[in-house]
Amino acid sequence: MAKKKGGNTVAEVKALAEPIINRLGLSLWDVRYVKEGAVWYLRIFIDKEEGVTIEDCENVTRAIDEPLDRLDPIEGSYCLEVSSPGIERELIRDEHFDKFLGAPIMVKLHRPLENGEKELKGTLLSHDKENVEMITENGTEIVIKKKDTVYIKLDDFNI
Repeated sequence: MAKKKGGNTVAEVKALAEPIINRLGLSLWDVRYVKEGAVWYLRIFIDKEEGVTIEDCENVTRAIDEPLDRLDPIEGSYCLEVSSPGIERELIRDEHFDKFLGAPIMVKLHRPLENGEKELKGTLLSHDKENVEMITENGTEIVIKKKDTVYIKLDDFNI
């Protein structure tokens, strides 16, 4: 099993990657370090207004490869993946929520609400560090704790 050398792997990679990605005219959407089966993946999600191209992903991979090897935040082997967050991108950081206020979203909850709903669709109204306020498709305004969600994503079918 791959082990961290110390500190927070994701935070270290974000700190290294963000200035490199910004110099390439892109923004860092998210970094994830996950194990799937027997393989560890370091996933770096990049974004730009006009959409991410394969060339953007290749350029980031080339630009980050050597500095990442020097930083060496991960003991053991892993697969590096650089990609777009996609159309149904997950909203994670405050700037993600800020950018998409008024946009259609999908929310999946860990546990169902009192009415039995576990998946909601609606419009993002506001957010803070702990909560998201939305108006559902049936017109109900609801405040959801972020910690109670599996994910909050853009609803690409309604954009």
